[in-house]
Amino acid sequence: MTANCGDDKRDHQSKMISKYLGKLGIVLDSTDLAVCQRAFDAVLLKWNIARDTEDAEQTAATIIALYQQGIHDETSS
Repeated sequence: MTANCGDDKRDHQSKMISKYLGKLGIVLDSTDLAVCQRAFDAVLLKWNIARDTEDAEQTAATIIALYQQGIHDETSS
């Protein structure tokens, strides 16, 4: 049962970036989505941004725009 709780949390987190993608009408494959999600999670953590805020939405939009422009390096600061 604990595994299901973790899966539910992981599903909720992965849906966060998907929510913003849907608002923008953008579709990414699972690999691209995972990269954007990790970047999104890292930025929110680093800058202490709450997930359900306008700042989080703007962060997601910026990450997606950068990814679409070809910036895929997760090690950049």
